[in-house]
Amino acid sequence: MSRKLLALLAAALVLLSLATYVYYRRTLAARPVDPYALVPADAVLVLATRDHPALVRHLQEAGVWDNLTGVRYYQQVAGQLALADSLDTGGRPATARRRGLLDLLGNKLVLTSLHVTGPGQVDVLYQIPLASVREYRQARGLLETLARDPRYTLSTRNYEGYELEELTARAGGRLTVLNYRNHLLLSTHAPLVEAVVRRLGHPGAPTVRANFASLDLLRLPDVDATLLVSFRRVPALLDVLFRPGTHAQLDQALALAQDGLLGLKFGPGQLTLTGFANPETAAGAGPPGGALAPPLHALADVLPLRTALVLAVAGWPTPARPLAPTPSLVPDSAARPVAYEFALDSLRASLLPGGALAYLAAPAPGVLPAQVVVVRSRAPARTAHWLARLRRLGGASPAFGRVGSYEVQAAGFELTALLGTLAERGGVGPAPALHTALVDNFLMMSDEAGLRRYLGDLAAGQVWSQSAAQVALLQQTLPAARLTVLADARQGWNTLLSYLAEDRRASLLRNESLIQHFPQVAWQLLPPGPAATSGAGADAQYFAQLLLRHPGRAPATDSATGGVGTRFGAALAGQPLLLPAAEGGAPGPVLVADSLGVLRLLPASSAALLWADSLPGPVVGLARLARGRLLLATAHRLHWLSPTDGQEAPGFPLNMPDSVTVATVVAAGGTSPRLVVATANQQLWLFDTNGRRYPGWPRRLEAPLAGPPLLLTVGGRDVVVAALRNGYVYAFDQAGERYPGFPVSAGARLDGPLLATAGPTLARSQVRLVNQHGELVTISLSGDLISRRRVATWSRGASFRLVPDEGGRAGSFVVVRQDGGRLDVFSPGRVAPLLSRQLLTSGDKPVQWFDFGLTHQVLALTEPLPGQVSLFDGLGRPLGGGSTPAPAAQPSTGTGVALRYDAARRRYQLLRYVGRELRQDEVGAE
Repeated sequence: MSRKLLALLAAALVLLSLATYVYYRRTLAARPVDPYALVPADAVLVLATRDHPALVRHLQEAGVWDNLTGVRYYQQVAGQLALADSLDTGGRPATARRRGLLDLLGNKLVLTSLHVTGPGQVDVLYQIPLASVREYRQARGLLETLARDPRYTLSTRNYEGYELEELTARAGGRLTVLNYRNHLLLSTHAPLVEAVVRRLGHPGAPTVRANFASLDLLRLPDVDATLLVSFRRVPALLDVLFRPGTHAQLDQALALAQDGLLGLKFGPGQLTLTGFANPETAAGAGPPGGALAPPLHALADVLPLRTALVLAVAGWPTPARPLAPTPSLVPDSAARPVAYEFALDSLRASLLPGGALAYLAAPAPGVLPAQVVVVRSRAPARTAHWLARLRRLGGASPAFGRVGSYEVQAAGFELTALLGTLAERGGVGPAPALHTALVDNFLMMSDEAGLRRYLGDLAAGQVWSQSAAQVALLQQTLPAARLTVLADARQGWNTLLSYLAEDRRASLLRNESLIQHFPQVAWQLLPPGPAATSGAGADAQYFAQLLLRHPGRAPATDSATGGVGTRFGAALAGQPLLLPAAEGGAPGPVLVADSLGVLRLLPASSAALLWADSLPGPVVGLARLARGRLLLATAHRLHWLSPTDGQEAPGFPLNMPDSVTVATVVAAGGTSPRLVVATANQQLWLFDTNGRRYPGWPRRLEAPLAGPPLLLTVGGRDVVVAALRNGYVYAFDQAGERYPGFPVSAGARLDGPLLATAGPTLARSQVRLVNQHGELVTISLSGDLISRRRVATWSRGASFRLVPDEGGRAGSFVVVRQDGGRLDVFSPGRVAPLLSRQLLTSGDKPVQWFDFGLTHQVLALTEPLPGQVSLFDGLGRPLGGGSTPAPAAQPSTGTGVALRYDAARRRYQLLRYVGRELRQDEVGAE
């Protein structure tokens, strides 16, 4: 062959390769892979996330991650992953490895689908895209490395033109892997991967997400993951978990929708999944068009605390486990007189078309729970009339029993006769000895024993409306819906043990902490727009919400009520302020302010809001009560509010000049209170309570203030004390003139507040401060230096500040020394530091001192950057002692906390901000 011909053939080969590459890039590779198109159509659940690290972090913050990692399945998988990670280097040196296998997840769309693969068996299919050559080499290197390990064998096989790799463990177990266009699909169940291959043979078939193709919930803020649910296949999943025939009622409720797409959001103590669901289109599915279930707030008064499950549905509720008929109580339907049918229709007409089915907690495993049907009455008198008539026509006994003030009577009719066609679709038959009771405007129907248990709780007042946890759950749910399912895992635990399949009970007990971490569950479907209110559009897409809630950690009430423990509409700013105790020694209310300038006063032990006031901006200065009122300031206004109703005093708010920006405000009591305002441009103003400025003010200072000024009354004279950062202390009279002997030099720069003790004369009144040389300096108001002593050693990088008692206890304070990341707290009477801590960050750390007596002193250390607060007693130990210490660090996003001491109960009550939430905790004092 000539060289010329060889060169032509080589050039043709290069051109052909280039054309093939261009064709691949412009046709096959140019079309992105739809990951949902690779999911088999029989998926029950599909979990998707684009930020796996954030999802894991939020699960850890919610307290769920530790429970998940305790599941046996996860531990087995984690063990295999840890082994693989230890063997795999991914083609890189060990020093260059970053996060191992978890690095493959990262910020990409990762899908996890759950499938029912056989009787009593579920399996999972994972889909992980490979975004770079490095990730491909890492995944490939993992399989090759494990194949060289004697505990594993790696083989390949061809399935319908695709190469499947199977990693088999000699101890048992097999992992099947398919790489389709750099999308890894993995499962321990080989038929699932084979189903993906068969799915690839039908590219035009609709995907599992076809009904939500235009909806991307992952783009919404705070959504960490999405959950795609196929409600048509959920009953098959329940068959795996529960014994046959035990979830028929739940199946009927879930049949209202065929599929749904929900976005997952994390909140304090709860998980919320909201999205949309498509109504079921199969024949005979769903309730009457446009009907709504009874409002939840109305049911709160008739649901006992022992209720384990509530199904509030549109149309007529149907029991899940019908009992055998009793012909002696109900005449044969063919022999029923016309009057009987007329009375039954009249009873149905007196009831509203919506009801609930309540399951009470079973007293022990194996005992069937009592089931009570609750239906609202339009007119209780008419309902009682037709119930009495049906008892006579049905041959029921006229005798009745009494539970409290409620009468229990035999029904005289079949439950299915009242429930109609919906009962027939649910397979409900007649119930024996059906009994009824009227409670307010609700009709209760059940067997006699179950109804007596139910009414006994109502008569004792043990209902949801009296439980703060249940009220908070109802306030976070939709007020009206076509379907509402409320479950409480704590009340339904015995029922779960009874209904679970035999081979699932041990798993339930092992994972009890995971299941009961969010014991309150609420699932709701609501037609959007006019369909939700007018009943139109019965086939409209539902708005769906699934709420999983931990009552001990979630907000106590809905944000609309503004109660303690609630989540507000904006981030809370500053720190909560406890007002003095009310008459009779009852704890005083709590004042909170948010970043939008909304001020709220909350009672100490109730979720009710006393009052709220919207200010023109964030609060920059807040003073305690002055003459029974509360003084606070925004950037350009002073407000003097009544703590009882939030009303302004006459002449207030007081508008400051436009050139003045308020930095802080203080007040002094007495018969004629005065107000001192410190501004950002180094000025001091003195006002009376009528808003009049005293002559001689404002006073302009030569240096910024080291801390808030002080306003004292000594011998009937006003004294305004101001410490400047340059180390000088000034004292002014009411006319703005300096007192004799001032200014006084503190010997070094100053930073932080002062502590003053007023005496009968200026010479016997003292001011304490700490300079930046670590010296505690005491000055009299006559301008004399009384004492100077060093509290701690100092260095050029160290800063010192005095921290007085939050309650204003005279002479009670601590000194804080901070040098970089090290913080030391000193007590005036001790040489050794009260507390020494090495912190990660070196910014300023707010320290608070609470003195409730010699044996009840508390030190609160807030770290703003991590958003945590730590509590210590007067000896520097974690608060609570050795037996019941407080957590080492608790979340806190404010500039400080509030604390009160209950001497009768020997408990501290801690109030702190966590983002938009005000949290209230109790900590042991011993």
